[in-house]
Amino acid sequence: MRNKSSQIRSTVSIRVLQVVVGIAFLILLGRVIQLQLIEYDTYNPISQRNSIRQEFISPARGLVYDRHGQLIVDNQPTFTITITPLNFNRESIPLLSEITGYTQEEIEERLLTARRYSWHRSSRLFTEVSFEVFSKIQENLWRMPGIGHQIEGIRNYPTTVNGSHIFGYLREVNLNEIQRNPSYRLGDKAGRSGIEQTYEDYLRGELGTQYVTVNAFGQEINQFDSGRHNEPPLKGSDIHTTLDVELQTLAEYLMKGKVGGLVAMDPQTGGILAMVSAPDFDINMLAGRIDVAYWRQVNSDSLTPLFNRAITSIQPPGSTFKPLMGLIGLEMNIITPQTNVFCSGGYYRGRLYRCTAQHGNQNLEQSIKNSCNTFYFWMMNHIAQRGGINVWKDMVDDFGLGERTGIDIPNETRGIIPDSSYFNRAFGVNRWGIGDLINLGVGQGAMGASPLQMAVATSVIANGGYRVQPHIVRSISHADGSSEFNNTAKEQIPWIKPGPLNLVQRGMRAAVKDGSGRHYANLRDVEVAGKTGTAQNPHGENHGWFITYAPYDDPKIAIAVLIEQGGFGSTSAAPIAGLLMEQFFYGEIRRPWIIDQVIRRPAAPAAPRTTTTQTTQATID
Repeated sequence: MRNKSSQIRSTVSIRVLQVVVGIAFLILLGRVIQLQLIEYDTYNPISQRNSIRQEFISPARGLVYDRHGQLIVDNQPTFTITITPLNFNRESIPLLSEITGYTQEEIEERLLTARRYSWHRSSRLFTEVSFEVFSKIQENLWRMPGIGHQIEGIRNYPTTVNGSHIFGYLREVNLNEIQRNPSYRLGDKAGRSGIEQTYEDYLRGELGTQYVTVNAFGQEINQFDSGRHNEPPLKGSDIHTTLDVELQTLAEYLMKGKVGGLVAMDPQTGGILAMVSAPDFDINMLAGRIDVAYWRQVNSDSLTPLFNRAITSIQPPGSTFKPLMGLIGLEMNIITPQTNVFCSGGYYRGRLYRCTAQHGNQNLEQSIKNSCNTFYFWMMNHIAQRGGINVWKDMVDDFGLGERTGIDIPNETRGIIPDSSYFNRAFGVNRWGIGDLINLGVGQGAMGASPLQMAVATSVIANGGYRVQPHIVRSISHADGSSEFNNTAKEQIPWIKPGPLNLVQRGMRAAVKDGSGRHYANLRDVEVAGKTGTAQNPHGENHGWFITYAPYDDPKIAIAVLIEQGGFGSTSAAPIAGLLMEQFFYGEIRRPWIIDQVIRRPAAPAAPRTTTTQTTQATID
């Protein structure tokens, strides 16, 4: 009886177990049907993400050419190691550290940064790794899920041109920039100065995407769906500049060991032919991953090589301002072409404002040739007596001084051209007078200009009274074959008339032919016009200036050179401009001994970046 009862219970238990297993199987089958059929559209994308990885392909950055079509900036291939945090196992960190040479703490920090960016997207972990490291990573990918690799590019400069302040450098974008601009990814680089910054949106191109099938270790198996869903990257647009490689190379060489700035431009179009700021920095050292020691050295250098003196150094223009004063004086009816001012060695107005010599009677043309201070002290005194300081300031601004020129690289400064409001702020209302203004007539006192501004002003005189827009980029060529051109228009200065302009031009031609510019700037086969300047500097040696253009009758080039604490402009700045003229017109240097003089000339310490108010100093030449 007992056996029968036990048998019955066993049978019931088996039946119950069978029912339970059957129900569980039916539930499982139903769930499978639900996931695979009923809710396919919902869960299929999730499964795709688990087996298919989206990868971004960096575009090649746009190339840069000079005005003759010579390649001056391109890209050099480099190896990058990537990480997808979701697939990465932290137990791989010791192996990764062993292969790459980075400490485990550094890897942990980079992993944390990558996670903040995205758990699911791959991002750069190490850039510019050696081929040896890259090869070892490839060999050990199966041991490090989530680790990948790609080939990218860093900037390369194939010519002798350094061009650090023209081209600029690239730096990695930060998380804030990524959040503001979703087109950037972690590890992407963007222009931080020069044309790399200004034309960043054109140069960087557009990301490509590819979808790859991966295994459980996150390793790539093949292209998903034979690559049908991939989108290739769009190459960055190419930049065609107005630069002349040979001229730029020579300009950089001549400015070695100097402190100052130089600009050479086409006076008809505003295209920059050469631009140098000295000292500069080695752009190759900042082309890829930053060299921390070099970066610290550059930033701690008292001569501030990152500071672009060609567009931001504001120094008194000295006697190079006199041609502008001549045009202004004629327009304001302070002088006429027949006006003569007697120079006995200076001008007395409460005190003696000294000249460089006793020039005797001087008209405008002679005063430019001989750089007679007395003529311009006298003229500025009469402008001040008439209460014409504000009119004077507006007319100076028309030449491009006292305001930004709008050149297509960042960080340009305005310069200083004072008016009555300026003096009211500096000295107090009714607490300044004529004595504070007289030195403005010779490019001294409370005023300052950059080499770029003086090059623009020189172009106005050279081209017949038109203000041009200085620019480095002439055109942009897009990947689709289309192009954009920098169509900068001339702006005529209405009050500059041919007669007065011709008078000033003759004075500048005489200054090079028979005056202080004759030793270095006067060429045998090309008529050159120009003006030297030596501006007083209360902080050390005087600053040397030279402005010039040529040919005299049909100008093709205008140059402004500033050598801070260089002494006389006729011996510090004029030789450099003269050699650049030779290179531009002859394609070679015919007076090599001048190069030796320029290079051997001792360097001077840096001058302050901004002017100070000077009301009693006079220009020297």
